[in-house]
Amino acid sequence: MKKTLRIRDLTLRDGQQSLFATRMNQKQVDRVLPLFRDAHFYAMEVWGGAVPDAIMRFLKEDPWNRLESIKTMMGDASLLTALSRGRNLFGYSPYPEKVIEGFNRNAVQSGIGIMRIFDALNDTNNIRSTIGYVKASGGVADCCICYTVDPKFTMKERARAFWQMKKLPRKIFRTSYFIEKARELESMGADMITVKDMAGLVPPAKAAKLISGLKAEVGVPIDFHTHCTPGYGLASALVAIINGVDIIDTAILNFSGGPAAPSFEIIQIFCNKLGIDTGVNPAVVGKINRELAEIRKEHAELDAYPMPRPWDLTTDTLPAEIDQLFDQAIEYATQMDQEKLLEATQAIEKWFGLPEPDEAVKNAEIPGGMYTNMLAQIKQLKLDHLLTRVLEVVPVVRVSAGCPPLVTPTSQIIGVQAVNYVLDENKGNKPYTTNNNQFISLVKGEYGATPIEIDPDFRELICGVREETPYNMSKYTPQPNPALENADGRKLAENEKEELLLELFPQVAEQFLRETKEQEFRDQQHAEEMRKIEIHLKEKAAFDSLPAEEKKKRLIEGLYNYNWSSGL
Repeated sequence: MKKTLRIRDLTLRDGQQSLFATRMNQKQVDRVLPLFRDAHFYAMEVWGGAVPDAIMRFLKEDPWNRLESIKTMMGDASLLTALSRGRNLFGYSPYPEKVIEGFNRNAVQSGIGIMRIFDALNDTNNIRSTIGYVKASGGVADCCICYTVDPKFTMKERARAFWQMKKLPRKIFRTSYFIEKARELESMGADMITVKDMAGLVPPAKAAKLISGLKAEVGVPIDFHTHCTPGYGLASALVAIINGVDIIDTAILNFSGGPAAPSFEIIQIFCNKLGIDTGVNPAVVGKINRELAEIRKEHAELDAYPMPRPWDLTTDTLPAEIDQLFDQAIEYATQMDQEKLLEATQAIEKWFGLPEPDEAVKNAEIPGGMYTNMLAQIKQLKLDHLLTRVLEVVPVVRVSAGCPPLVTPTSQIIGVQAVNYVLDENKGNKPYTTNNNQFISLVKGEYGATPIEIDPDFRELICGVREETPYNMSKYTPQPNPALENADGRKLAENEKEELLLELFPQVAEQFLRETKEQEFRDQQHAEEMRKIEIHLKEKAAFDSLPAEEKKKRLIEGLYNYNWSSGL
């Protein structure tokens, strides 16, 4: 019996978000949906992440309409998937259960088949209720373990810790840590487990141990999700396949590589050589890829990466030396020769014209977005020379805050605080003189339990309390939902879905809904005026067609009381 591998396509969510800031509009999405319907991907990630925010903010489109229109076109051809952050959904602070339940219920009812749920701290309690809500609504609960690496300290920081008699943690994120998290999620009802490597930091050797360990210890399907930023993505995906992973996340060639996921076409070539059936129609994928090239050109102003080589699995042939690289990569992956495997897979990606590994991100061992955000922050302050020091203190800040995985939003929180730490040093102040509010909330315990305990003395320094203090849900205040003066008193949010947008994206949704409702009211007024004019003109035409005596009679009777001289 031929081996099978299911493919989750990320093109329409993670792909466009990673490469050009989620700017595909509905018309562009509609251009490829008929093709996707015939491509037979197991699943398609189309929603969640940055999609709801970005399309309201930049495209003035309704997120629920985006999802529902995709579902209408796709039917049951592929399962639609979305990404959310457990209790935090799309925000920083936790939401009340009513909001979490309402969001997941409406998402599933609007077309989501698989809800991918993660928590930035790998605190499984922050995922628990979402699993129940998704399954109760008829969806599949895809629960993530967020991959991260142990803090990497410089000799300088190790020496400083020694003299301060502080013990630096070692070996927190072993393979056993991730397997135990997966077991917890399975016991909570997870239908599948995703290894979510958001920063692309899983090297092939660790991917082999992690996937083989999960397959041995967990009974639900395992999905492997990674990115190609530091250069590990393709090699680690191949290793995951060889070690029996059930599902691989890919993006179609023109929306793949670099900060995005590995290319489907390259993964399919490996599968062909390994005798693995993905169930995907390669001829249709070639058509989608050509259309994606045109769409990507339409976003050239936001695109910082080169366009890949045009390639169609059904019509193009690999040069002998590149075909040989695929065979060698399989051999190296099987033997686990990591160095040679990476050389082969990176050479393959180079031939396809995909971005080369980002050495800065690879060496820093932090997500690419976190790195660029920190760089932008210090450049804005004209303190570029402090970047090296900022990178040195990232692990220091991270350990002090309980060593959270570096994923949204903790990567942004730790990154901003690392910059604050160095700015304090630069001004001659003590570290942690300046603290951002999210960092205070993280240390206090409002986001949940961190992988290691936070020193009570440090928590008192930052928050003024020594004990871990969960978020006080009684402080939660629903967003205001006023009547709109410029829309005849209509409510800003008129149904549950609009109320959810307002709760989850307060500022962006407030502006979007206000502008939408006011424009709808203006359109209704205009339509009403046009209707009155149409009726009036029909009455006038009927009057004009009457004999003169009848006109005179009706005018006398007062049946027509119009100022015809005005033309209306």
